[in-house]
Amino acid sequence: MKRGYVYILTNHSRTSLYVGVTNDIERRTLEHKAGIGSKYTSKYQVRFLMYYEECPDMSSAIAREKQLKNWHKDWKWNLIKEQNPQFKDLASDWFDQSDIDSIKEDA
Repeated sequence: MKRGYVYILTNHSRTSLYVGVTNDIERRTLEHKAGIGSKYTSKYQVRFLMYYEECPDMSSAIAREKQLKNWHKDWKWNLIKEQNPQFKDLASDWFDQSDIDSIKEDA
């Protein structure tokens, strides 16, 4: 069975949060960084991975995503602080600019 991931992204000023689900965290994060795949994240430039968790399967990941989407913003920030107290982009060293440019061209 394929694993799932739930993740939370934010924008540069850390004012907007986006909760998503995927079966490939690296690919999906690259898409967000390139500004493709989600109108909301593209519009608000939500590209910084603040939090993610691995789930045993996609059904569990979707259930967790729904749970997190219903949380208050402060609760989400508290969850982020547990794993990422300095609010750094967890994917900052996953890709370089050429990776981002390449996926934009393919879109």
